[in-house]
Amino acid sequence: MIGMIALAGIIVRNSILLVDFINEQAAAGMDFQEAVIQAGATRAKPIVLTGLAAMLGAFFILDDPIFSGLAVSLIFGIFVSTLLTLVVIPVLYYAANYRKHSSPKAGVSS
Repeated sequence: MIGMIALAGIIVRNSILLVDFINEQAAAGMDFQEAVIQAGATRAKPIVLTGLAAMLGAFFILDDPIFSGLAVSLIFGIFVSTLLTLVVIPVLYYAANYRKHSSPKAGVSS
């Protein structure tokens, strides 16, 4: 349970920051698709560094006989969640919101 709570905290924090960055860029007037791409490129380094720091911290408890299972699950869980955060979250957010952010084409009458 401790590992799941730690993983959920890291995943949710990274995802919220990524989505917030997309929203800020779109509110500033950037095209929504470009905002998603730019947010992924800009936030990739901090997300990866956060994941690496958490994996490094879990690496030090691998020797403990009680918490070694927790350490292994944290290391691999953070690795997978970091990849998913950088790929799946932007794609799903774009798919869910592209209609809301798309503007009607100029010169098209209804």
